[in-house]
Amino acid sequence: MRRGLSSCGCSSLEHTLNIMRLTKPTLFTNIPVTCEEKDLPGDLFNQLMRDDPSTVNGAEILMLGEMLTLPQNFGNIFLGETFSSYISVHNDSNQVVKDILVKADLQTSSQRLNLSASNAAVAELKPDCCIDDVIHHEVKEIGTHILVCAVSYTTQGGEKMYFRKFFKFQVLKPLDVKTKFYNAESDLSSVTDEVFLEAQIQNITTSPMFMEKVSLEPSIMYNVAELNSVNQAGECVTTFGSRAYLQPMDTRQYLYCLKPKKEFAEKAGIIKGVTVIGKLDIVWKTNLGERGRLQTSQLQRMAPGYGDVRLSLEAIPDTVNLEEPFHITCKITNCSERTMDLVLEMCNTNSIHWCGISGRQLGKLHPSSSLCLALTLLSSVQGLQSVSGLRLTDTFLKRTYEYDDIAQVCVVSSAIKVES
Repeated sequence: MRRGLSSCGCSSLEHTLNIMRLTKPTLFTNIPVTCEEKDLPGDLFNQLMRDDPSTVNGAEILMLGEMLTLPQNFGNIFLGETFSSYISVHNDSNQVVKDILVKADLQTSSQRLNLSASNAAVAELKPDCCIDDVIHHEVKEIGTHILVCAVSYTTQGGEKMYFRKFFKFQVLKPLDVKTKFYNAESDLSSVTDEVFLEAQIQNITTSPMFMEKVSLEPSIMYNVAELNSVNQAGECVTTFGSRAYLQPMDTRQYLYCLKPKKEFAEKAGIIKGVTVIGKLDIVWKTNLGERGRLQTSQLQRMAPGYGDVRLSLEAIPDTVNLEEPFHITCKITNCSERTMDLVLEMCNTNSIHWCGISGRQLGKLHPSSSLCLALTLLSSVQGLQSVSGLRLTDTFLKRTYEYDDIAQVCVVSSAIKVES
């Protein structure tokens, strides 16, 4: 494929230095001129468009042509894309020069990178000859970049010469990435919870993107499951359809489920504090296949705090009958670093009533240990009712932990059969 060249030059007494950016061409755009057959030109305009080699055969009235044009300007460079440049040093004099060294550095706001393919000097350069070099660099910083090209050589008289050229350009941000974390208790038999990560990716460029890959690379503490596909007719299809194009200013949401690995859950009991989740890896292609790639920094999440004692539900019915007992199973986990001696108290509410003995001893509970309780309730009011009124008291520290709005159940009246 032919590539366009955007160049600028710098000359010294005997040499010329040209710096050119290598970019992909663009599709040619023509302006169709047509009329109806009853008009004076008749079919003349249509015939001219059919004979035009730049138009698409059979679709001459479309503005988009089938030919490629070389870029007329430097264009935009986006973070994650590869910047390519062609450097040419030409001997304009009639003398042979020696020990020619061409060096290309890229200066960013934080570092200076050497991009030269070879740091060895060329022994000699004859008149009307040139030294060519192509450099590539994956752009990893936003902001101002300066390409510094320096040339040093020795004349026939032994005089050492030196000159350089600066090429300044801006690197823009292609995507806006936002993340949200959600905690869920999907595995009720575990003391650790699943974490859901929602990633919102917006195309903030002026051209559409083909999203080749959006994946989450988890940290060593987690396993990840992608939730961005559905099973249709035995085939796995993405939720975005068969075409993964992201139009300018459009936003797409990706969802991932992370679950702590067993060895970390067993070692730490409950993962606490700030934990590293992983990083997003995004790969896309633009107009003519130019590839870009971004990796976010490590995503961090604050694990939910459960205090000293955590109470979670292992089993609860969705719907119960009015004034009929129903059963729930609770799990109590000691999240502290000390042993507790717990007493369970049950307080009735206006709608939910506990069945059983309040104030019973649960015994000692060691750090990171759990126990399960089967409890019975009944509701005296219909509708969506909240389960509340559990109290746990640690007799060692005389400290009481209150648990309200633990869950909700739908209370309906008992069905009555009417026989004719």
